[in-house]
Amino acid sequence: MSDSSLPLEKWLPQVCEIAYNAGQLISEYYHQDEEVDIESKADGSPVTEADKAADDLICYALQKLTPNIPLVTEESVERVPFEERQAWSTYWLVDPLDGTKEFIANTGEYSVNIALIHNHHPVLGVVYGTELGNMYFAIQQPERLNNGMQQASRVAKLENLMPSNLKLKLDWPAVLEQAISIQVKPLPDEGSACKVAVSRRHGGALQRFMGQLGHCTTVKMGSALKTCLVAEGKVDVYPRFGPTSLWDTAAAQCILEAAGGAVLNAAGHPLEYIQTESLLNPFFIAVNDKNYNWPAFPEVM
Repeated sequence: MSDSSLPLEKWLPQVCEIAYNAGQLISEYYHQDEEVDIESKADGSPVTEADKAADDLICYALQKLTPNIPLVTEESVERVPFEERQAWSTYWLVDPLDGTKEFIANTGEYSVNIALIHNHHPVLGVVYGTELGNMYFAIQQPERLNNGMQQASRVAKLENLMPSNLKLKLDWPAVLEQAISIQVKPLPDEGSACKVAVSRRHGGALQRFMGQLGHCTTVKMGSALKTCLVAEGKVDVYPRFGPTSLWDTAAAQCILEAAGGAVLNAAGHPLEYIQTESLLNPFFIAVNDKNYNWPAFPEVM
């Protein structure tokens, strides 16, 4: 599929609506009186009936929207052999419920992540933090990427548009009118605290990284929403020194890059989305300034 045949502007509102519908479905499980069913995957990570229901909804909707574009989701990847997907140049990459542990812990800090990958880069990204009411979205036209140009990244505060107790169809013109452009902010002056987004579960590697940064303050957040905080200019860096998969990062990376930031590996290069059997990322940092001399960190443990 060529760059010119990707109608990203046309698809974006429809993908936002898909993310919204999935988020509303997850929210019904989140707020129900009875506990959701929880299972353990082979790697020990939890999966709930909400994950599975959202996955079914998103898969159906994306296949209806773009029947010729394949997709990989966290909950369906085992049904797609590596030999089949390794040659894909364009595909949807989805985490139907990013932050399952936050969902289970009732922090509300989970998100729906949908990205379109083209030639190993995310060119469309939607991250919907349902309980926070924030929908982040961005596209990066391939021809603009090739010319070193960036496009605006935006966030809509959906709670300002619809009653919290009433499920409504997403009104895209209203969302677009209300959405604001976001961009990263410069690093603070020397002596000022660097703001670091952290998960509620982190280890010693993060503490060492922050020690090298110097004076820091932390902002706790779950899921891909941490990278979106960098895009909004609310924090300066989000270091991730633990296991993540491609579907955890792709949508938020598109949003951060469109806002002027970057998601970098240990060598200082942007994360790429090359199909592997494991689909695991290396360690990375999501940053507001890719040219800053950030402390070194390992590629993996």
